[in-house]
Amino acid sequence: MDLDAKLLQVDIPTRPEALVKLALLLAENDVNLQSLSSLIESDMALAGAVMKAVNSSLYGLKGRVQTVQQAVTYMGIREISIVTYEIGLRSVFPAAPELQSVWERASVRSLLMGRLAHALSMDAWSAHTAGLFEECGKAIFFKHDKTRYQPMLASAANDTDLAAMEVQTYGISHDVLGAKMCENWGLSAAAVASVLHHVRVNTMRQLPRSAGRSVCVLSGLAHTMMNQPDELEEVTQALAPQAMLDQTLLLSGARKVKDKIDDAMAAA
Repeated sequence: MDLDAKLLQVDIPTRPEALVKLALLLAENDVNLQSLSSLIESDMALAGAVMKAVNSSLYGLKGRVQTVQQAVTYMGIREISIVTYEIGLRSVFPAAPELQSVWERASVRSLLMGRLAHALSMDAWSAHTAGLFEECGKAIFFKHDKTRYQPMLASAANDTDLAAMEVQTYGISHDVLGAKMCENWGLSAAAVASVLHHVRVNTMRQLPRSAGRSVCVLSGLAHTMMNQPDELEEVTQALAPQAMLDQTLLLSGARKVKDKIDDAMAAA
Protein backbone atom coordinates (compact mmCIF):
# COMPACT_ATOMS: atom_id res chain seq x y z
CA MET A 1 0.00 0.00 0.00
CA ASP A 2 1.47 3.37 -1.02
CA LEU A 3 1.70 6.45 1.22
CA ASP A 4 -1.35 8.20 -0.23
CA ALA A 5 -3.49 5.13 0.37
CA LYS A 6 -2.30 4.91 3.98
CA LEU A 7 -3.09 8.59 4.51
CA LEU A 8 -6.61 8.10 3.19
CA GLN A 9 -7.25 5.48 5.86
CA VAL A 10 -6.92 8.12 8.61
CA ASP A 11 -9.32 11.05 8.82
CA ILE A 12 -7.29 14.28 8.86
CA PRO A 13 -9.38 17.16 10.26
CA THR A 14 -10.13 20.05 7.94
CA ARG A 15 -9.17 23.62 8.79
CA PRO A 16 -11.86 25.45 10.80
CA GLU A 17 -13.67 28.26 8.97
CA ALA A 18 -12.23 30.87 11.36
CA LEU A 19 -8.69 29.89 10.35
CA VAL A 20 -9.60 29.96 6.66
CA LYS A 21 -10.76 33.57 7.14
CA LEU A 22 -7.67 34.35 9.22
CA ALA A 23 -5.40 33.04 6.46
CA LEU A 24 -7.12 35.33 3.96
CA LEU A 25 -6.59 38.31 6.27
CA LEU A 26 -2.93 37.49 6.80
CA ALA A 27 -2.42 37.21 3.05
CA GLU A 28 -3.22 40.91 2.65
CA ASN A 29 -0.29 43.32 2.34
CA ASP A 30 -1.68 45.57 5.06
CA VAL A 31 -3.53 43.51 7.67
CA ASN A 32 -6.43 45.43 9.20
CA LEU A 33 -6.22 45.13 13.00
CA GLN A 34 -9.91 45.90 13.41
CA SER A 35 -10.83 43.13 10.97
CA LEU A 36 -8.58 40.71 12.86
CA SER A 37 -10.18 41.67 16.18
CA SER A 38 -13.69 41.36 14.70
CA LEU A 39 -12.90 37.90 13.32
CA ILE A 40 -11.83 36.66 16.74
CA GLU A 41 -14.73 38.37 18.52
CA SER A 42 -17.26 36.80 16.13
CA ASP A 43 -16.66 33.41 17.78
CA MET A 44 -17.36 33.58 21.53
CA ALA A 45 -15.51 30.38 22.31
CA LEU A 46 -12.50 31.48 20.28
CA ALA A 47 -12.48 34.96 21.84
CA GLY A 48 -12.63 33.51 25.34
CA ALA A 49 -9.84 31.07 24.64
CA VAL A 50 -7.66 33.80 23.09
CA MET A 51 -8.15 36.03 26.13
CA LYS A 52 -7.24 33.19 28.47
CA ALA A 53 -4.13 32.41 26.44
CA VAL A 54 -2.80 35.96 26.16
CA ASN A 55 -3.20 36.49 29.90
CA SER A 56 -1.18 33.35 30.69
CA SER A 57 2.32 33.49 32.09
CA LEU A 58 3.86 32.40 28.79
CA TYR A 59 3.38 35.82 27.23
CA GLY A 60 4.55 37.85 30.23
CA LEU A 61 2.32 40.87 29.55
CA LYS A 62 2.24 43.56 32.24
CA GLY A 63 -1.27 43.94 33.55
CA ARG A 64 -4.32 41.98 32.53
CA VAL A 65 -5.59 42.33 28.96
CA GLN A 66 -9.34 43.06 29.04
CA THR A 67 -10.42 42.97 25.38
CA VAL A 68 -9.52 41.23 22.13
CA GLN A 69 -8.58 44.60 20.63
CA GLN A 70 -6.13 45.17 23.47
CA ALA A 71 -4.69 41.70 22.92
CA VAL A 72 -4.13 42.39 19.21
CA THR A 73 -2.54 45.78 19.99
CA TYR A 74 -0.24 44.52 22.73
CA MET A 75 0.84 41.23 21.16
CA GLY A 76 0.94 42.13 17.48
CA ILE A 77 -0.54 40.39 14.48
CA ARG A 78 1.81 37.41 14.36
CA GLU A 79 1.55 36.34 17.97
CA ILE A 80 -2.20 36.87 18.30
CA SER A 81 -2.64 34.93 15.06
CA ILE A 82 -0.63 31.99 16.36
CA VAL A 83 -2.75 31.93 19.53
CA THR A 84 -5.81 31.84 17.28
CA TYR A 85 -4.27 28.99 15.29
CA GLU A 86 -3.55 27.12 18.51
CA ILE A 87 -7.16 27.38 19.64
CA GLY A 88 -8.36 26.40 16.18
CA LEU A 89 -6.03 23.39 16.12
CA ARG A 90 -7.20 22.14 19.51
CA SER A 91 -10.86 22.64 18.60
CA VAL A 92 -10.83 19.91 15.94
CA PHE A 93 -9.75 17.25 18.42
CA PRO A 94 -11.47 15.77 21.50
CA ALA A 95 -10.81 17.47 24.83
CA ALA A 96 -9.01 14.46 26.25
CA PRO A 97 -6.66 14.43 29.27
CA GLU A 98 -4.32 12.18 27.30
CA LEU A 99 -3.67 15.03 24.85
CA GLN A 100 -3.12 17.76 27.43
CA SER A 101 0.65 17.31 27.53
CA VAL A 102 0.75 17.42 23.71
CA TRP A 103 -0.94 20.85 23.69
CA GLU A 104 1.15 22.17 26.57
CA ARG A 105 4.35 21.27 24.75
CA ALA A 106 2.97 22.76 21.55
CA SER A 107 2.34 26.12 23.24
CA VAL A 108 5.84 26.34 24.70
CA ARG A 109 7.57 25.00 21.59
CA SER A 110 5.71 27.38 19.30
CA LEU A 111 6.59 30.36 21.47
CA LEU A 112 10.26 29.36 21.71
CA MET A 113 10.64 28.77 17.97
CA GLY A 114 8.80 31.95 17.00
CA ARG A 115 10.73 34.17 19.40
CA LEU A 116 14.03 32.62 18.38
CA ALA A 117 13.23 33.09 14.68
CA HIS A 118 12.32 36.71 15.32
CA ALA A 119 15.55 37.31 17.24
CA LEU A 120 17.59 35.82 14.39
CA SER A 121 15.64 37.55 11.57
CA MET A 122 14.23 34.25 10.29
CA ASP A 123 10.69 33.39 9.16
CA ALA A 124 8.91 33.69 12.51
CA TRP A 125 5.46 32.67 11.23
CA SER A 126 6.79 29.41 9.78
CA ALA A 127 8.68 28.74 13.00
CA HIS A 128 5.63 29.49 15.17
CA THR A 129 3.33 27.22 13.19
CA ALA A 130 5.91 24.44 12.87
CA GLY A 131 6.30 24.37 16.64
CA LEU A 132 2.55 24.39 17.17
CA PHE A 133 1.82 21.55 14.73
CA GLU A 134 4.87 19.38 15.45
CA GLU A 135 2.97 16.73 17.42
CA CYS A 136 -0.46 17.12 15.81
CA GLY A 137 -0.10 13.70 14.17
CA LYS A 138 -0.45 12.14 17.63
CA ALA A 139 -3.78 13.88 18.12
CA ILE A 140 -4.94 12.67 14.70
CA PHE A 141 -4.15 9.05 15.61
CA PHE A 142 -5.80 9.47 19.02
CA LYS A 143 -9.00 10.78 17.45
CA HIS A 144 -8.92 8.10 14.75
CA ASP A 145 -8.35 5.07 16.98
CA LYS A 146 -8.29 5.92 20.70
CA THR A 147 -8.61 2.31 21.88
CA ARG A 148 -5.39 1.14 20.24
CA TYR A 149 -3.47 4.42 20.19
CA GLN A 150 -3.86 5.47 23.83
CA PRO A 151 -1.71 2.59 25.18
CA MET A 152 0.93 3.31 22.54
CA LEU A 153 1.04 6.98 23.44
CA ALA A 154 1.32 6.16 27.14
CA SER A 155 3.96 3.45 26.86
CA ALA A 156 6.37 4.88 24.28
CA ALA A 157 9.66 5.97 25.85
CA ASN A 158 10.27 8.55 23.12
CA ASP A 159 9.02 9.66 19.71
CA THR A 160 11.30 7.23 17.88
CA ASP A 161 9.77 4.26 19.68
CA LEU A 162 6.29 5.71 19.19
CA ALA A 163 6.85 6.18 15.46
CA ALA A 164 7.99 2.57 15.15
CA MET A 165 4.84 1.33 16.89
CA GLU A 166 2.70 3.57 14.68
CA VAL A 167 4.25 2.22 11.50
CA GLN A 168 3.76 -1.35 12.69
CA THR A 169 0.10 -0.71 13.51
CA TYR A 170 -1.00 1.79 10.87
CA GLY A 171 1.73 1.71 8.25
CA ILE A 172 2.47 5.38 8.84
CA SER A 173 3.93 7.52 11.65
CA HIS A 174 2.69 10.69 13.35
CA ASP A 175 5.36 12.90 11.80
CA VAL A 176 4.22 12.02 8.26
CA LEU A 177 0.57 12.34 9.25
CA GLY A 178 1.18 15.70 10.91
CA ALA A 179 3.05 17.03 7.87
CA LYS A 180 0.10 16.08 5.67
CA MET A 181 -2.25 18.00 7.94
CA CYS A 182 0.08 21.01 7.70
CA GLU A 183 -0.10 20.81 3.91
CA ASN A 184 -3.89 20.56 4.02
CA TRP A 185 -4.13 23.59 6.30
CA GLY A 186 -1.95 25.70 4.02
CA LEU A 187 1.17 26.01 6.19
CA SER A 188 4.47 26.98 4.57
CA ALA A 189 6.80 24.43 3.02
CA ALA A 190 9.35 25.17 5.77
CA ALA A 191 6.80 24.38 8.50
CA VAL A 192 5.74 21.19 6.72
CA ALA A 193 9.38 20.06 6.44
CA SER A 194 10.02 20.77 10.11
CA VAL A 195 7.01 18.72 11.22
CA LEU A 196 7.88 15.91 8.82
CA HIS A 197 11.50 15.58 9.98
CA HIS A 198 11.31 16.56 13.66
CA VAL A 199 11.80 13.05 15.03
CA ARG A 200 15.07 12.58 13.12
CA VAL A 201 16.26 16.10 13.96
CA ASN A 202 15.55 15.66 17.66
CA THR A 203 16.98 12.16 18.03
CA MET A 204 19.80 12.02 15.48
CA ARG A 205 20.60 15.77 15.24
CA GLN A 206 20.52 15.40 11.49
CA LEU A 207 18.81 17.87 9.15
CA PRO A 208 16.91 16.80 6.04
CA ARG A 209 18.16 17.58 2.55
CA SER A 210 15.19 19.81 1.82
CA ALA A 211 13.89 23.35 2.13
CA GLY A 212 13.23 24.77 5.59
CA ARG A 213 16.43 23.54 7.21
CA SER A 214 16.65 26.68 9.37
CA VAL A 215 13.21 26.02 10.85
CA CYS A 216 14.26 22.42 11.51
CA VAL A 217 17.22 23.79 13.47
CA LEU A 218 14.86 25.87 15.61
CA SER A 219 12.77 22.76 16.24
CA GLY A 220 15.85 20.93 17.46
CA LEU A 221 16.86 23.82 19.71
CA ALA A 222 13.36 24.18 21.17
CA HIS A 223 13.22 20.46 21.88
CA THR A 224 16.57 20.67 23.65
CA MET A 225 15.58 23.74 25.68
CA MET A 226 12.44 21.94 26.83
CA ASN A 227 14.03 18.56 27.59
CA GLN A 228 17.84 18.69 27.90
CA PRO A 229 18.81 22.35 28.39
CA ASP A 230 22.33 21.36 29.47
CA GLU A 231 22.93 20.01 25.95
CA LEU A 232 21.98 23.24 24.18
CA GLU A 233 25.54 24.12 23.16
CA GLU A 234 26.22 20.60 21.92
CA VAL A 235 23.04 20.54 19.84
CA THR A 236 23.78 23.98 18.39
CA GLN A 237 27.24 22.83 17.33
CA ALA A 238 25.72 19.79 15.63
CA LEU A 239 22.87 21.53 13.78
CA ALA A 240 24.12 25.02 12.91
CA PRO A 241 26.80 23.97 10.36
CA GLN A 242 24.28 21.77 8.51
CA ALA A 243 22.12 24.85 7.84
CA MET A 244 25.12 27.16 7.42
CA LEU A 245 24.11 29.24 10.44
CA ASP A 246 26.43 31.07 12.80
CA GLN A 247 26.82 28.88 15.90
CA THR A 248 27.65 31.75 18.24
CA LEU A 249 24.65 33.86 17.22
CA LEU A 250 22.34 30.88 17.31
CA LEU A 251 23.42 29.79 20.79
CA SER A 252 23.29 33.33 22.15
CA GLY A 253 19.80 33.85 20.74
CA ALA A 254 18.56 30.55 22.11
CA ARG A 255 19.84 31.30 25.61
CA LYS A 256 18.30 34.79 25.64
CA VAL A 257 14.91 33.53 24.48
CA LYS A 258 14.92 30.68 26.99
CA ASP A 259 15.86 33.04 29.83
CA LYS A 260 13.01 35.42 28.97
CA ILE A 261 10.45 32.61 28.85
CA ASP A 262 11.78 31.12 32.08
CA ASP A 263 11.62 34.52 33.80
CA ALA A 264 8.04 35.09 32.67
CA MET A 265 6.93 31.70 33.95
CA ALA A 266 8.81 32.14 37.23
CA ALA A 267 7.25 35.56 37.79
CA ALA A 268 3.79 34.07 37.29
